[in-house]
Amino acid sequence: MENDKLIDQLIDLAIEEDIAGGDITTNSIIPAHSRAIAEMKMKADGVISGLKVIRRVYERFEKDIVWTPLVKDGETVRKGDIILRIEASYRCLLLGERLSLNILQRMSGIATETAKYVRELAGTPTQLLDTRKTAPGLRVLDKMAVKDGGGTNHRMGLYDMVMIKDNHIKVAGSITRAVEAVKAHIPGGIKIEVETTHPDEVKEALEAKADIIMLDNMDNAAMAEAVKFIGGRAKTEASGNMNISRLKEVAATGVDFISVGALTHSVKALDISMNIKA
Repeated sequence: MENDKLIDQLIDLAIEEDIAGGDITTNSIIPAHSRAIAEMKMKADGVISGLKVIRRVYERFEKDIVWTPLVKDGETVRKGDIILRIEASYRCLLLGERLSLNILQRMSGIATETAKYVRELAGTPTQLLDTRKTAPGLRVLDKMAVKDGGGTNHRMGLYDMVMIKDNHIKVAGSITRAVEAVKAHIPGGIKIEVETTHPDEVKEALEAKADIIMLDNMDNAAMAEAVKFIGGRAKTEASGNMNISRLKEVAATGVDFISVGALTHSVKALDISMNIKA
């Protein structure tokens, strides 16, 4: 998996906050060498995401688990489906239960919501983007889930792509000066995106040779005019107050991308249960 280091750090923190010195209840009741099989079962329809991550969780506790996934990340599942079987020590299964379900339910919830938006864009060339509006520390998982749902990952953070927004432009004095300052400080190959809110800014961003021009909080007519003016000389991204009911109309303006913060900032977990059979 990509971002292995971040995922391992996340798992370390999650284990520390939930388990710390050990599961005092389980260790008092369950014999150390007792083995069992756990099944994870869907309690709702959706798209699965996070199986690869929760395997890493269980392997922290026990290396010789028998891992039998019945679906893959990104697959659509139905209520009642068994998606995974794990054979391990009873203690291992209980140690990882809540942590693994927390991860799997959140990621699957994001993937499921993303898939709904992607279906709305079917038949158009417009791609769905995520944003940086993620839970602190969970961004790598949130963005993995968006990808499993069929969406496209935008920049991971402040370090891998330039995003010139209104506050940058105020300090620089203009879009042109902001782009020039960036180009003087970064190596070639890093994409530059500029946020615009009206036609004059679109024109200036295009003349400054921005790679992507964000059309922020514009109405559909204004976006259509901007896309026509840009004429493919830069990529275009619709952003601001985007929801599923607007998606088809916004895509019809011809924008290359639509970014939706709600994919990750308003997550509804997908209901999944785990049952252990001795």
